[in-house]
Amino acid sequence: MAWERTLGDLLTDAGYACAAYGKWHVGEGPGRWPTDKGFAEWYGPPRTYEEALWPTDPFYDPGRDPVSRMLEIRRGEPDVTEREQLTLDVRRDCDTEYVRRATAFVRSAVDAETPFFVYFNHSLMHMPVIPRAAFTGRTGQGDWADSLLELDSDFGTLLDLLGTLGVAEDTIVVFAGDNGPEDVLLWRGSPGYWEGSYFAGGEGNLRTPCIVRWPGRVAPGGTSNDIMHVTDWFTTLVHAAGATPPADRVIDGLDQLDWLTGRETASRREGYIYWMGPDIYGVKWHDFKLVLVAQRYMTDSAQRLATPRLINLITDPHEREPVSLPHLHSWTATHFNRILGEFHASLRREPLTPARAPLDHVPAPPAG
Repeated sequence: MAWERTLGDLLTDAGYACAAYGKWHVGEGPGRWPTDKGFAEWYGPPRTYEEALWPTDPFYDPGRDPVSRMLEIRRGEPDVTEREQLTLDVRRDCDTEYVRRATAFVRSAVDAETPFFVYFNHSLMHMPVIPRAAFTGRTGQGDWADSLLELDSDFGTLLDLLGTLGVAEDTIVVFAGDNGPEDVLLWRGSPGYWEGSYFAGGEGNLRTPCIVRWPGRVAPGGTSNDIMHVTDWFTTLVHAAGATPPADRVIDGLDQLDWLTGRETASRREGYIYWMGPDIYGVKWHDFKLVLVAQRYMTDSAQRLATPRLINLITDPHEREPVSLPHLHSWTATHFNRILGEFHASLRREPLTPARAPLDHVPAPPAG
């Protein structure tokens, strides 16, 4: 919606040059492209990479069925320009083009002495997981491991660029996943210690990798089990850039800058509600989890529980036990109910945006 304000919007207003590369998938059409949300340029697919499988599907007919293409747009252009069809070859090599464009954009911003924000959405490890020719066979462990090496190499190229340009100490780098691992067999990933896949409620979907680098501000080598929600990045990066989040709406994210930089010892977030589409699946509070809908993997049937399941993730990290014995931990209900209550109170201040809301939709203003 036009009313929404993204990092691109706020940082552009603060004087930053902003660009996006890679999968967009949060709306398409005039008014909804990245350049409508603060970014000066974008190149990538509008939706998702499995559309690269269409041309090799013997049941697919490009004369009858939709054709997926890479798209490009720059600020001031009325609509996107269609580029090459998204095939397996294009999907395999697209990150080379993302790196090339991001490198040119960052160099241009540094030359102009302009601060920059780049949303670099690498295609890996999204299915289909296929490595570029330069990485095929490099690990000896198959396409998945080769692709992981490629991902690491491409981000190393971008980190080296910041060092070459002399801006590493002035640049916050966030390397993060937005969901758990793929569960489709040919490209199945792993959440490591945890159980679960994306499109489900297992802990392996809720906990995603995140690495932060800001030399001289964020101490190297630190690790934490504290909670930082994806919405917190909006508020945190806005404050790090010296900007201010909008005051005319409910902002879910918490400013975690003092925690990341060591001025505070713990995250400001105690927990969060987790969802699948419009359904609340459960609530996290520190190392405890209240499960309302049980579904660990994408292909599992979702089970709405008559009695919520309380899990202590320290003693039952794989979420196997129906009852948390011997202590039950029923006192945690106070904290779960507080988190749910705060959410419902926020809805009274500002209702949820309905699905398929028009571009000009504006939610009711927060109640006083």
